[in-house]
Amino acid sequence: MKYIHSLLILTLLITSCGEGKKLSVEKAIESGNLETMRLKRAQIVAQQQEMALQLKQLDDKIAVLDTTKKVPLITTFKAKKEVFAHYVELQGNVNTKNLLVLYPEYNGVLTKVYVKEGQPVKKGQILAKIDDGGLSQQLAQAKIQTALSKTTFERQARLWNQKIGSEIQYLQAKSNYEAQAEAVNQIKQQMAKTVVRAPFSGTIDDVITEQGSVVGAGQTPLMRIVNLNDMYIETNVPERYISDVTLNKSVQVEFPVLGKVIDAKIRQAGNFINPANRTFKVEVAVPNKDKSIKPNLTAKLKINDYTNQNALLIPLSIISENANGEQYVYVVNNKNEKNEGIAKRVIIKTGKTQGDVIEILSGIKDGNEIVNEGARSVKDGQEVKILDSH
Repeated sequence: MKYIHSLLILTLLITSCGEGKKLSVEKAIESGNLETMRLKRAQIVAQQQEMALQLKQLDDKIAVLDTTKKVPLITTFKAKKEVFAHYVELQGNVNTKNLLVLYPEYNGVLTKVYVKEGQPVKKGQILAKIDDGGLSQQLAQAKIQTALSKTTFERQARLWNQKIGSEIQYLQAKSNYEAQAEAVNQIKQQMAKTVVRAPFSGTIDDVITEQGSVVGAGQTPLMRIVNLNDMYIETNVPERYISDVTLNKSVQVEFPVLGKVIDAKIRQAGNFINPANRTFKVEVAVPNKDKSIKPNLTAKLKINDYTNQNALLIPLSIISENANGEQYVYVVNNKNEKNEGIAKRVIIKTGKTQGDVIEILSGIKDGNEIVNEGARSVKDGQEVKILDSH
């Protein structure tokens, strides 16, 4: 009885809505009748299948009429010869051969410091004085003894020239005079060590030991002197570049801290390979007219190790590799007036890389039209349509 009642309700719903196909999903759900909802679902599934069949029929007809549908869309560029400069990128530190910490050559009290930090000095200028410990008195006495021995020697020489006196007396007077003169020279040399002089022209960077301090020969640092005119950068270069990184090669030097870039040249290239790290040293001269470059400053170097005046360059991103490890790109041949052509796979040999481009050694000729965007989606011998060429 319940089934007959539900069937009557379904019949009334269908009749009230016209045909069964006009019954909405909402009405079917509101009926609460399982058979009604199943009927509506079956109608929707049938509609989907019919629409899918119609779409397939349309796609098949479009595929026949639209011949460009399956043709990949690409962009190309023409290979052309240009200058290619390759750089070795390294890091180095700024040095100067005119940077020196001065040490005393004599033990004693630092009685006088004549310079201050930041003061420019000339080569040979007196910078400081150490107490001589009585050497000046010894020198005075030695000079007196030397003067006496000189007088004695001169008199003995005159007598000897007149054949008066013995030869031994003459030789003794001469030896005594020479010994006294040598003693005076030795004391003078010792006294010269009590005076600290500038070994080269430059600037006093730091006064390390204050006046009045006791200093030891070769042990107590007195001051640091630096000359910023003759600056250079020292770096280690891998041995594989030994034939390319040579004297007078151009170098681009960047100082990140200063935000400064300058052009320089290699002034010295080492001939010794360090067995520990397989590198050799190079020195790059650095002009420093404004004195802004300081010792131990970090620098980035780009050394031009290779230049090709007629290089063919392509982007790294378009190169693919086959199962044999060969690199290849696609070129477009038989291009027509509609910008359509045939993609051909070309095996290439590559050279050096700089940034996002690479040098082509063989496989590509000047003027070849190379696939750029879309290079990963085309196949050998496939027809392609060129959207943009440059």
